[in-house]
Amino acid sequence: MISLDVSNIGPLSRTRAGRNREMFTGFYKIIEERIRAAQKKGVFENLEGSGKPLNLEDDRHIPEDLRLAHKILKNADCLPPEIELKKEIARTEDLLSGMKDTAQKHRTLKKLNYLIMKLNAVRDTSIELEMPQQYSLKLVERFESKKEK
Repeated sequence: MISLDVSNIGPLSRTRAGRNREMFTGFYKIIEERIRAAQKKGVFENLEGSGKPLNLEDDRHIPEDLRLAHKILKNADCLPPEIELKKEIARTEDLLSGMKDTAQKHRTLKKLNYLIMKLNAVRDTSIELEMPQQYSLKLVERFESKKEK
């Protein structure tokens, strides 16, 4: 049986605390009786997920005051803007790798650089940790090839 400590409820007199304790004890007895009756009837058999381990997510990395909000957003399939931008960048890079048309490739590269710039602005980190834009490597390659000629 579950016991309840009512000593920390507040400024209760001993008699009132005693009555509350008796009331809660009676309440828990009623609950226990109803659970046992449901078990005898087989109400708890063949429930969805019966016999399977619980799926407990590790949310220790999320601050305690934000856990509920994160859970609600996750259940609604909402992603943080940074993650959505990273997915969009990955899709754009995949598109870019298969393109043959130079003009279309240039437009897609501009879009990719815009998305990277937007991601770097959202992150609010130091410049050393920012994602590099795609054209910088191509410029370096172009300058080096001109020096060799």
